[in-house]
Amino acid sequence: MRIFRFNILAFSLFFVGRYSTFALQDVTADLFGAENYGTVAAFGDFYSDKQTDIFIIREQSEVVIFMADLKTPYFKPKVHITKDTFPRGTIITSVVPGDYDGDSQMDVLLTTEIKSEPTTVYIFWGHNQTLDISGSLKLNKTFIDQPLVMDFNGDMIPDIFGVPEPHSTEVCYLTNRIPVCHKALSLPVNMRIPHSNAFIDLNKDFTADLLLTTEGPSFETWISKDGNFTRVEVMPADSSFKTVGQSSFVDFDGDGYQDHLLPVCFDEGCRRSGIYLAKSGSKEWVPVLSDFQQRETVWGFVQGKPSSPLTLHIGDYNLDGFPDALVVLRNTSGSGQQAFLLENVPCNNATCQSVGRMFRIHWDQSDLGAIQNAVMATFFDIYEDGILDMLVLSQAEGKKDLIIHALKNNFEADAYFVKVMVLSGLCSNDCPEDVKPFGVNQPGPYVMYTTVDSNGYLKNASAGQLSQSAHFSLQLPYTVLGLGRSANFLDHLFVGIPRPLGETDVRKQEWTAIIPNSQLIVIPYPHNKPSSWSAKLYLTPSNSVLLTAIALIGVCVFILVIIGILHWQEKKADDREKRQEAHRFHFDAM
Repeated sequence: MRIFRFNILAFSLFFVGRYSTFALQDVTADLFGAENYGTVAAFGDFYSDKQTDIFIIREQSEVVIFMADLKTPYFKPKVHITKDTFPRGTIITSVVPGDYDGDSQMDVLLTTEIKSEPTTVYIFWGHNQTLDISGSLKLNKTFIDQPLVMDFNGDMIPDIFGVPEPHSTEVCYLTNRIPVCHKALSLPVNMRIPHSNAFIDLNKDFTADLLLTTEGPSFETWISKDGNFTRVEVMPADSSFKTVGQSSFVDFDGDGYQDHLLPVCFDEGCRRSGIYLAKSGSKEWVPVLSDFQQRETVWGFVQGKPSSPLTLHIGDYNLDGFPDALVVLRNTSGSGQQAFLLENVPCNNATCQSVGRMFRIHWDQSDLGAIQNAVMATFFDIYEDGILDMLVLSQAEGKKDLIIHALKNNFEADAYFVKVMVLSGLCSNDCPEDVKPFGVNQPGPYVMYTTVDSNGYLKNASAGQLSQSAHFSLQLPYTVLGLGRSANFLDHLFVGIPRPLGETDVRKQEWTAIIPNSQLIVIPYPHNKPSSWSAKLYLTPSNSVLLTAIALIGVCVFILVIIGILHWQEKKADDREKRQEAHRFHFDAM
């Protein structure tokens, strides 16, 4: 079943700054007013109103949920988890929204630390669009690093996968809000800290697998063949990598497979940096960015620290179907650092020919360059219009909290997209307490489309939903897949979800003839009957819609003017003929 609606926020704000000549526009005041401080930690639809809210950590000791609103400021602080909730000296290290008890209402998981003690997990249960602060759950298991939130047993309820002690992995289920922890993997794993583990489909069978970042450094691929994870490959990092950043997983070249992106440094001070890519199933690291020199200035990665490691934040800013990235670089000969956009472009040198694509740094983004001492940058669809905007965090002198900057992406060329959000499917129209099932962040679903571009060539792209959760991965609870300038219907859109332990059948459904520039909300209910899954389609207006409407109105006005002129001329001719007839009658009477 498909329901066609207009997204209210996107429609009401669609015309603001749409035709600005600047690539980026600072809209911080419109979004946050005077509340633009803190560390952006996560995104999720807490109110179940199909508008994405922002979770912000302040002073490392409290969490504020900024709710999306239709009036300025468009994000308002509504729900607070104060520092009085935790023991004295507690530092909040991450926020992971999700439905941890299966009631289709959003809960909030926090990871915390006290000095050098292990990571502790708290879960605050959601109820009637608020949080039960006093009834929170403190997990009776601690971890040596932030856990990965994933759906380990395929029941579409997020589980907590982590390392309680070296070489040992455990997964904790929260059935009926009672935590039960079990040994997770059949073989010992020496996890790297900070890790960048991912829960994503690595072999294109539409079932999420597990990739673990281990000491060495190396990367272990654990494939889900029947709901159980089996280690099939161990890939070491190149020996020339002195510092290894956080792994990212994207369909870099548009072949439907997830590729492994890795930012690295070749020396201890990160004066020589690079980004490497490993194709799915390959053990070769291919450089996709090695030129960090702007005229006489050489830039490099900020080495990072365990609480904020070197990370690429991925998103398709120009909707061409190839994922781009945001990253913070520092001047290796000075002390300044700022955020830069890395655009995914066709390869122009011999080193990346096997991939066919590469990153190119946008040195001329003056709006990003104006934000000094940047610490973190990520993509976020501010106006829910399918175009990814940017949030940049910077460190101000004398301030405890980071400053949040919001930059609207005024992308002028009218490209197309499809925005997909896969829900838990634990209920459809019969949810407990009549709640709407939209307010859940579901890890593990996999989305891929195939279509034909304007030149007649087959085009596809794929993405995993919420594949990583630790160390400020800042992934969005939906996927935005660019279609380029092809306004054709999507021929096929495939959605797959994790399968339970022991099940060999793939849980995948296909939809055809999807309208471009639309948001598709998929409800996989019931889980084991993909043919019964429903998809609700919400239309988002675009430049082409506006131009078509203007052209149609213009044509109508032109036709009305022509009709009016012809009518006026015909009326004059009728009056002249009547006078002539009356004159002839007068002489005939004589």
